[in-house]
Amino acid sequence: MAKYVGAVDQGTTSTRFMLFDRHGSVVGIDQKEHEQIFPKPGWVEHDPMEVIERTRLVIDGCLTKSGVSADEIAAVGVTNQRETTVVWDRNTGRPVCNALVWQDTRTDKLCDELSANGGQDRFRAKTGLPIATYFSGPKIAWVLDNVEGARAKAEAGDLIFGNMDTWVIWNLTGGVDGGVHATDVTNASRTMLMDLETLAWDEEICGIIGVPMSMLPEIRSSSGVFGDATGTLQGIPIAGDLGDQQAALFGQTCFSKGEAKNTYGTGCFVLLNTGEEAVQSTNGLITGVGYKIGDRPAAYMLEGSIAITGSLVQWLRDNLGLIRDSSEVEALAKTVDDNGGVYFVPAFSGLFAPYWKSNARGVIAGLTRYVNKGHIARATLEATAWQTREVVDAMNADSGVALTSLKVDGGMVANDLLMQFQADTLQVPVIRPTVAETTSLGAAYAAGLAVGFWSEIEDLRENWGKDKEWTPQRDPQQVADEYARWKKAVTRTFDWVD
Repeated sequence: MAKYVGAVDQGTTSTRFMLFDRHGSVVGIDQKEHEQIFPKPGWVEHDPMEVIERTRLVIDGCLTKSGVSADEIAAVGVTNQRETTVVWDRNTGRPVCNALVWQDTRTDKLCDELSANGGQDRFRAKTGLPIATYFSGPKIAWVLDNVEGARAKAEAGDLIFGNMDTWVIWNLTGGVDGGVHATDVTNASRTMLMDLETLAWDEEICGIIGVPMSMLPEIRSSSGVFGDATGTLQGIPIAGDLGDQQAALFGQTCFSKGEAKNTYGTGCFVLLNTGEEAVQSTNGLITGVGYKIGDRPAAYMLEGSIAITGSLVQWLRDNLGLIRDSSEVEALAKTVDDNGGVYFVPAFSGLFAPYWKSNARGVIAGLTRYVNKGHIARATLEATAWQTREVVDAMNADSGVALTSLKVDGGMVANDLLMQFQADTLQVPVIRPTVAETTSLGAAYAAGLAVGFWSEIEDLRENWGKDKEWTPQRDPQQVADEYARWKKAVTRTFDWVD
């Protein structure tokens, strides 16, 4: 009898495979990083062949480390870095170029052209998204127009597209030998090509952007059998698929309207479940699909996407050498009592929610001779909390419901200083669950539900447990004064690129 459910978590900096038991507890894990490729300023790429190789290696590694055999696994779910775009030849299985990562801004001119007729919100009523370099649709068009012979091959039906979930599922289910070319509603809603109401590709928008419909994967529910795996997982159903942030919403069991979570990873992503209604934002947020279980109606969400949070700590480590390991940033930040008047706005790839300014660039404001590396480290952590505050303010305005608490997950939630500062900036409790890696857990939950490993979402709610809670400690007026200075620093990033 199957005892476990697995999850492939294909992230921005690494890929891992995790195994969970019926209680949602971690049974096994293996993880490997992949190369970050930066050919030009603003360009960010991954090698899809390296990613799928690492995916297979972590599956094998997890089974070996845990001592679990494949026949003990009921199903496998997939979760992924969203918007990262792969175009490949369906006959050879080879990508025509490296994957264009969600942070990549090379489509800025195309996005400007698309916005010239109808503005940045030209497609928002249908897609829930502003026109921005973030999303997959323009990235596909860029590949077709800039890789020699790609558009002709695409129009001949030889090239297909997928975000990383589709690439992983296609390869795990056989690749050129019968691989399933499909995605789920959450990933499709990040392409700028899907109609939120019909949950189908929009032919008109595809035509305007220049994406042949024949390239697009079949859109399916987040929880349902996609196909059976080959290789090490031979015969095991791939039965769940969610973009990473929606997977975290699912793993945090935010199944009720009004429940919200924030994932602190490479970027930061605040998601609010809005129920069966797609709420259009008037405050710079994204509307998308939160999840869809089988034949049930889709659950929609509002999302605030912040591009640079955890990766800002990596920048301190790799680019400035202020720390040797990311875990050292908290200790360095604790060497000072406050930020020394310094505010760090990390608009390295422009500003995402709620501003959507691709021509913004990062600034460190308020520097004096008094400032030392401890202040820079503290300002680095505080940047994550302030950006989250901006998104939560927008969310409160859009939904009409004030946030009462925030469930948190991801790698940065181990940082007590950051989590306490987050509670202070929001003036609500911040709650960390027992299992912090809720992205993988959400993908496993979706897969397990599809095959009956868990029978209902109430089974999943019972698994959720609180590990730690931070409550506001600082004076609200002091927080308000610092927030005003943060907002002032943000304005200094605007329109930096001509």
